[in-house]
Amino acid sequence: MYFALTDEQREFGAAVRGYLSERFDPAAVRAAVVDEPDSGGNPASLWKAAGEQGWLAVTVDEAYDGLGLGLVEAQVIARALGAGVAPGPWRGTVLAAETIRLAGSDEQRAAWLPRLAAGDAIGAAAPRTAADGTLPAVEYGGIADVVAVWDEPALVSGASATPVGSFDRTTRLAALTGGTAEPLPGLTAEVRAQLERRARVLVAADLTGIAREALTRTVAYDRDREQFGVPVGSFQAIKHALADLHVGVTMAEHASLYAAHAVDAGLGGAGPDGVDLAVAVAKAKASDVALQATAAMIQYHGGIGYTWEHEAHLFHKRAKRLAGQYGDVAAHRERIAALTI
Repeated sequence: MYFALTDEQREFGAAVRGYLSERFDPAAVRAAVVDEPDSGGNPASLWKAAGEQGWLAVTVDEAYDGLGLGLVEAQVIARALGAGVAPGPWRGTVLAAETIRLAGSDEQRAAWLPRLAAGDAIGAAAPRTAADGTLPAVEYGGIADVVAVWDEPALVSGASATPVGSFDRTTRLAALTGGTAEPLPGLTAEVRAQLERRARVLVAADLTGIAREALTRTVAYDRDREQFGVPVGSFQAIKHALADLHVGVTMAEHASLYAAHAVDAGLGGAGPDGVDLAVAVAKAKASDVALQATAAMIQYHGGIGYTWEHEAHLFHKRAKRLAGQYGDVAAHRERIAALTI
């Protein structure tokens, strides 16, 4: 069976990549999130584009000013944002909107979904509450207008935020306390499982975007860089390693795409043919290959790859952070084994 994106889906991804390459390349990322640490990590121009071009509205129903598309289209955006190591609360806002769409009341949908879809409000997702009642390390929790808490379950607004440090400057983390909590009437255990699947797929797609771009940049550099009068990329050890990485990245790309399709198609949960296996495979493969590709990016750029001035560390730090989100490689391999053996 041939399984691939449609022309419209490919064009959607190309539009996101085009915007980032023209207006928010890694040099702009560095300026926004590394060289200017007090910028808040959410550049205004990028966030405005996310709202105007429908990146935030992708899964919101048309009745609430959204595009009414699925997770396949959302992972296309996530992959492009990963390739661009783009900062900002895109994923948190999409997951907050998905929480309200799937588990909110009619009043909550009407109040929040149009604002989240347009970028007029910033959302965040907090899968778990700590034992002391805080929401630890919430991505962009410090600037979020609404936080979807999955284990309460509730929508929280007006919480007090304490910044939490991260080695990856393409995000901002905060511990949240207090605020106003509004119950989510439809957030059952099954809905929470659906939300976690969506989160894992979006993170996997981001990781595959990171991996592909890291590999592409490394191949381009080693094609031009010469030692002993020949391109470095012609050396057998490097050539074979990069070829193996290409295979791994391609497999991760297909795995994340299929996992998104499995969620959209409503395939059964547990079992060897279910959505849970597809999601576990996608997250494990994407985490693994993103770490490999970004490490190779540093190594195969030679001395310059280890410097602060080169962008390789932006890719590697983002990959290292996301590889552990919503389950690391080991956890998902254990899940795969449990579902298949």
